Amino acid sequence: MADTELVVLLYPDGTVAGSLDKSLVHHSETPLHLAFSCYVFDTDNRLLMSQRALSKLTFPGLWTNSVCGHPLPGETVEAAAARRCKDELGLVLTDLRLILPTFAYRAEMNGLVENEMCPVLMAIVAPGALTTPDPAEVEATNWVPWAEVVRDTQSGTLALSPWCLTQIDLLDQLGPEPAGWPTGAVELLPAALRTDGDIHT
Repeated sequence: MADTELVVLLYPDGTVAGSLDKSLVHHSETPLHLAFSCYVFDTDNRLLMSQRALSKLTFPGLWTNSVCGHPLPGETVEAAAARRCKDELGLVLTDLRLILPTFAYRAEMNGLVENEMCPVLMAIVAPGALTTPDPAEVEATNWVPWAEVVRDTQSGTLALSPWCLTQIDLLDQLGPEPAGWPTGAVELLPAALRTDGDIHT
């Protein structure tokens, strides 16, 4: 799958500019493309954090949110998050919610650039949910109380991916209880995830 996975390229207005094999997307002049970030919590308000595999091309070894990835052409952001969470962590998500529909960022590490429109979603699972991380994607995982994540992010204790640093600050502004965060408006998603104002089905 990884050898043939297509990434959706975007124009600055969020409309589709084409697609490109994932292996060709990330370099020193990475084109703007579609992505997502997902935060998986348990009902004890603990966040499932993932350490990116040391073998990954972009941002290896950094701790980050539960799962990140790229929607395939025509795939909804919810379907993409569920697919990647199952592939990378062995977790089946059944109740995903859109939280930050307009998040976008650009970051660079070791000459490689990320340049993404990256809606943020969340899901809640039962405490003790077992994970089976794919070692090609995930070096380690850890369930961390959300209040601790916010505290250690603000103090600089956690070495986090650049997108996760910014996202945590934005999510913290929504309130201390993830279950109470407002659902984001689907009409604010990048146009590539919409057709005539509707989400792709």
